[in-house]
Parts: sequence; C-alpha cells; structure tokens
Amino acid sequence: AFDGDINNSPCVGCGQCAAVCPTGAIVIRDDADAVWKVIGDENIEVSVQVAPAVRVALGTEFGLEEGANVMGKLTTALKEMGFDKVYDTNISADLTIMEEANELIGRVQNGGKLPMFTSCCPAWIRFAEDKYPDLLDNISTCKSPMQMLGATVKAMYKGEKKHVHVAIMPCSAKKDEGKRAKFNGDVDFVLSTQEVVRMIREHGIYFNR
Repeated sequence: AFDGDINNSPCVGCGQCAAVCPTGAIVIRDDADAVWKVIGDENIEVSVQVAPAVRVALGTEFGLEEGANVMGKLTTALKEMGFDKVYDTNISADLTIMEEANELIGRVQNGGKLPMFTSCCPAWIRFAEDKYPDLLDNISTCKSPMQMLGATVKAMYKGEKKHVHVAIMPCSAKKDEGKRAKFNGDVDFVLSTQEVVRMIREHGIYFNR
C-alpha cells in the first residue's frame, strides 16, 4: 500500500484477498518445498500437528462426503510422506481453555483488566494491535493452541537429531503467527489445507483407500 512494505501496511494477513482474487495474482506463501526438504533429511526428526477444521475440509478435496472426518486417513498419509510424529491440535485446545480460565479467575480475584478477550485468530490479534492498542491489556496472554502445542512438543523433545515442528492449519494467517519472533520458533512451518492436499498427491498416495 502506498509503495510501502506489506508489514507496514493495514494488512492483517487474514488471507481473504488470496481467496477471492479473480486472476490468481495474489497467492499465499507456499512452504511445501521447504517441508519436503526437512522430511528428506535423515538428520532431522519432523513432527506435525493437525487442526480440527483440516480433518473435515481435506476429505472434500478428495471427493469424500462433505464433513467426513478423515483424521485416520490423514495420519496414515502423513506417516507415509515421512513425518515422524503426528499430533492433534485438540490436545492444546483443551490446554488453552484451562489456561485462559485460570487467567480469567486470576484477573477477577486480583483486580485485573476486564473484560478479557481471547481469539486463536492471529489476524484478529494483529487488527487489535494496529487499530485498537488501548484494548491490548484486555486480551488474554495465553498462546493459541497451535503455538501452545508447538512449545509443548519442542519442550519434551529429547532426541539426538534436530527437531522441526510443522502445523497444518485452515487459515493462512497462521503462517504469519508462526513467524512472529515472540514465539521463539516453536512452530517452524505452517501448511495450509491446500498445500497438504497437493503434497499427498505429489507423493502418489491414494487417499480414499
């Protein structure tokens, strides 16, 4: 915007422009090749987490019944592709709820800033940061489920190899969240549903079987 860098523009990274661009000129950053590279490195252990929305959106791309839960098929496909460990982001969604509840109780009991807002959407958070900075003290300090699981997996990994953690998310804004310095690289790469669909096909997997 106005010949400036996109990081200094009003863009919040929601990805809607790419979703509706009529010519395909606006595209989301593609991380598939970088993920293939780390999967192919025998000196790197690669783990991956799957967001709840992905398991029902992905099946539609392969002609399965709309809304079908394909987590089992997806887990098998990811292992076939070379991922060493597969995690469910639902685990950290539960952790996030518990952490946010504790934070809210603490604010109520100790006279903290209320009301307390929370969102797992990084575009929502960035919008608040850019447009409503006076509300930042009202936003929960808890990490999103994606970042919370990334931090948990990285903290418990004790292997001899280098460890890389990948997240499969339904929203391109998660790519921006994964790169934010304050999260210390707990999530190394974020793949969209479409990227994973393409990777499954590239690997020659018959997903429906």
